[in-house]
Amino acid sequence: MDTRSKIVTAGEAPRGAVLVAGSFDVPAAEQVRELEQIRQRYPAGPLLAAVLPCENELLGLRARGEMAAALRVVDYVLIVEPAGCPDDLDRLANRLQPAVVIRLENAGVRRLRRLIEHARNG
Repeated sequence: MDTRSKIVTAGEAPRGAVLVAGSFDVPAAEQVRELEQIRQRYPAGPLLAAVLPCENELLGLRARGEMAAALRVVDYVLIVEPAGCPDDLDRLANRLQPAVVIRLENAGVRRLRRLIEHARNG
């Protein structure tokens, strides 16, 4: 199966999904465990990963979307293009009417910092 078929536009995204927003920049077991815990907590709806733009990204937006789509726990991926407006995710959530919104941007930033520190310190 081509997991890129899980990547949808806002118009194609399912309503009532569990919307998990983050950078999805550093693929790590910790992130997969977080997503699995979210899936267990909210088993009824599909899990929609919203891949957000981020500063100092290691991978481009599309590559991060494809990586998120490759995760078995993720049902759909929505790549959120940069628009320069901090409330874009709030507007998107209003449009999609998810069952719940879970924001993981800060966790992604922390993971990226730890990875960079680890790489620098050997």
